[in-house]
Amino acid sequence: MKLTAGERLGVYAARRFISHTVEEKLNLRIPVDVYFQDPLVALENPELAFDANCLVPWEPGLADGPTSARFAVVDYDAHTETLAAPARWDRDNDRFLDPDGAPLNRNNTKPLQFHQVNVWAILQRALEFFEGGPGLGRRIPWGFDGNRLIVVPHAGPGENAYYDRKSKSLQFYYFNRGAERIYTCLSTDIVHHEFGHAVLDGIRPHYMESVLPETAAFHEFMGDLTAILISLRNTAFRQRLIEETKGDLSKESTLSRVAEQFGKNVQDRPYLRSARNDRKMKDVATGQRPHYMSEALTGAMFDILIRLSKYYVAERERTVPQAFWNTIQRMQYMAIQPLDLLAPVDITFSDYAQAVLRAEEIANPTDPDKYRRMMADIFIDRGILDASYRAQLDKPRQVFERLDLDVFHDVDVLAGSRPDAYRFLDDNRRKLFIPWNVDVTISDLSSAQKLTREARRLPQQVILQYVWREDVLLEGPQFERFEGQTTSLLCGGTLAMNENGEILQWARKPGALPSGQSDESREEQARGVERRNAFLQAVARRIRAGRIGHEIGGEKGLVPTAIPPITSRIANGGVVFELSPHFGVHDDRDDELGGRVWQISS
Repeated sequence: MKLTAGERLGVYAARRFISHTVEEKLNLRIPVDVYFQDPLVALENPELAFDANCLVPWEPGLADGPTSARFAVVDYDAHTETLAAPARWDRDNDRFLDPDGAPLNRNNTKPLQFHQVNVWAILQRALEFFEGGPGLGRRIPWGFDGNRLIVVPHAGPGENAYYDRKSKSLQFYYFNRGAERIYTCLSTDIVHHEFGHAVLDGIRPHYMESVLPETAAFHEFMGDLTAILISLRNTAFRQRLIEETKGDLSKESTLSRVAEQFGKNVQDRPYLRSARNDRKMKDVATGQRPHYMSEALTGAMFDILIRLSKYYVAERERTVPQAFWNTIQRMQYMAIQPLDLLAPVDITFSDYAQAVLRAEEIANPTDPDKYRRMMADIFIDRGILDASYRAQLDKPRQVFERLDLDVFHDVDVLAGSRPDAYRFLDDNRRKLFIPWNVDVTISDLSSAQKLTREARRLPQQVILQYVWREDVLLEGPQFERFEGQTTSLLCGGTLAMNENGEILQWARKPGALPSGQSDESREEQARGVERRNAFLQAVARRIRAGRIGHEIGGEKGLVPTAIPPITSRIANGGVVFELSPHFGVHDDRDDELGGRVWQISS
């Protein structure tokens, strides 16, 4: 159906009420050719070379680059100091062109401009995956000031790709293997993995300021989870999986291999990390390697995916194709929506597992299929949750409750602005366990409209994140060069409420300062003291392992040859420890501890 420019804008304004199928018919979705996985898969499996279902949402502001509302492709090679010409937007025909005016598609993949369009289109769809109702049901902010994430498809030579908050960018590198040049921007898995870092940094920016190995590992988990879940949404790929695994996802397949071409050429292994693994928390808990540690949680979520697909076939009598589709639909809700229920600082795998179970309870309170029991069993088997958690599932309780507050605030009012949200917190410090003398700040305030798998609207959600800092003295020789300096313990919580003011989740990371005289306040403070002690122990372990340092720069802005997993800087008279600003795809499974052992180009 051909619409006039004015009609198209009118329909675009109402797009949230229109299905994807109708959007396609009304030219609100643009077909773009992108590699389904990467050029290696395209060569070995021609039927999976390109994603035939890649339809990117149309926007009135699309421009050369490509440039859209949330992404700007800037193809600058820091090594050669050259800026490649951008892909040209053909507004009349809804397509991108190379410098010679030829359409950029599967028949014209050699120009660098095809690489630009390839990575941009993948990111556009991935953003929609997170922001849609089955996901977070809200707009996602970036972890920096600004609304566009810069995308650099050919940042320079190097066996890496990474997200960098400081430059507000995703950086993709290239390298040679023999006569072949490998472009990381052409790997859909790598693009999704790095975008997962950017999303998590946007919705939980304080995770960057953490010394806990699990927090860094959770970032890696988010990258792999993003690649796996989005890949599964492709119909042709699911059909290939059915043929390859004969309907049993527990077999190793392209599904659980991340960055196929990159891993084969860099590590001489067919994948960097496999989701199909038997890693347990006891195997990784004492380590310092985030990629390796993340496999325990990625494996748990993959176990859930497998168990769900088998359940749909055995109990719901679905065909295998139907079971796969039902599984990936439910997995998006199960895995992505819980992100809004996480505390704003220091995430652990246990925190995420409990958020997954709570999100399922919110959407499916009666749980006739016993999904929560199934998921809890998997998390317990992996050592992510303690076995005692089963008793909590069986304990009768109200699904939704109200907070006992000193001063009532209407949820619509506190959701209206950060100053209103702050007054709510300040008026209720005693009941919210916020110490009187700390400067509590609003980390984020948002409203979300999430959906169930049946496309049923859940009640409107208000998500309030708040944080404060408590000074901690680094006292003792175990802190080496940092001895005698002061740092900060980040504390805070996430309050997720429905439109009636009922609590969906109250996830807290308490501090060591007193917040009241009640038994509950003293218990909260005791947990805060445990957090402070664990924080100091983690700092000392990181220092002893040689994992805290300064970034080592390269010439002409090249990716550093070695980047410490944790960097340190001085701010407001104290030392601040932060996860490396570069989250990359380097596999650290074989890293050794001791001395200065850092992730190479990651």
